[in-house]
Amino acid sequence: MLKKLITASLLATAALTFTGCQELLDEIILIGNPPASTKVNLTATINGAQEVPATPSAATGTFTGVYDKATKVLTYTVTYQGLTPTAGHLHRGAPGTNGPVVYPFASLTSPVSGTATFTQADEDLLLSGGFYANFHTPAYPGGEIRGNIVKK
Repeated sequence: MLKKLITASLLATAALTFTGCQELLDEIILIGNPPASTKVNLTATINGAQEVPATPSAATGTFTGVYDKATKVLTYTVTYQGLTPTAGHLHRGAPGTNGPVVYPFASLTSPVSGTATFTQADEDLLLSGGFYANFHTPAYPGGEIRGNIVKK
């Protein structure tokens, strides 16, 4: 009986030791091969030359954002100088084309910060250069300055 108890104890200890080693091995493998990031950095230079048609505006701006593919949320900051916008938003549309407003900016005071939750179709467009930031003014109701959003 004592021999069986000792054997069972040794087997249990070996099993626990192996389990602990496997967990340690899994952790070491994870450190050497971290999971791919789900976040994508985005940027845009905003100016009149990118408008369709282009404008002679001297106003400029920048767009910086981080898109999380896991949550489908874009977090962004847009700055501008040289104009007083009457509207601003993110549009769907490739460079050289105009597209519909998809995400209006909650504020028009620079810097403009916000978040937007994307559908899978819009994510695909965003990550392939199919979105732009746009500001409109009374002088240019179709848009005075624009920035085509691209991966950093």
